[in-house]
Amino acid sequence: MVQAEIQTPRLNHPLAFRVYLPPCYGVDPTLRYPVLYLLNGQTFTDDQWDRLGADETASALISAGELPPFLIVMPHDAGWRRPDMDGFDEALVEALVPWIDTHYPTRPEREYRAIGGLSRGAAWAVHLGLTRWDLFGSVGAHSLALFWADTPYLGTWIDAIPSSSMPRFFLDAGRKDPDLASIQEFEQLLSEKNVPHEWRLFTGYHEEAYWSEHVEGYLRFYAQGWGEENRE
Repeated sequence: MVQAEIQTPRLNHPLAFRVYLPPCYGVDPTLRYPVLYLLNGQTFTDDQWDRLGADETASALISAGELPPFLIVMPHDAGWRRPDMDGFDEALVEALVPWIDTHYPTRPEREYRAIGGLSRGAAWAVHLGLTRWDLFGSVGAHSLALFWADTPYLGTWIDAIPSSSMPRFFLDAGRKDPDLASIQEFEQLLSEKNVPHEWRLFTGYHEEAYWSEHVEGYLRFYAQGWGEENRE
């Protein structure tokens, strides 16, 4: 696991992040890697997905040949504010994504770049998946806590995306999630707009024990379609 930070004018502090490298990283210099961006929940840091076992699970699945090798980038969203008052989204797409593509042998095409998150991180994933669909081919929203400032625009954003470029969506939540009603409303909107998506309702709460239990399923969703030859 690599830990680093970069400066960006969009934030008043450095953007810290972690990068997971697959077990085979660097063995084949011609190999280029898809990238998964995973965002933490509110009050947590960039170590959350690491603690939930995303890196160990990815390594096990990749080593077993069940998933192709890919990178996981875990930026630290330290904010509490709504998206129109927070520069985290601009920092991610304007600074972090280009930095990763410059410093690692990635597949820069949008279909090889995914974004997902937990709770507030899921809200950012939906926000970026709909407003920067040119960058992300898949979006995961786990126990989604939508930004209320985004809700009036969700339908308009969806309508503005060409049907051939619509990201794939994965939504899931526990039956005891306090935000379940709003999550189901968003899922209904995706259905009404004919947006390709998977929706899973499991037993559980809005907590790390729930997310940890489903990490493998999340990773399998993101990696769908990444099995093609990823060489220069």
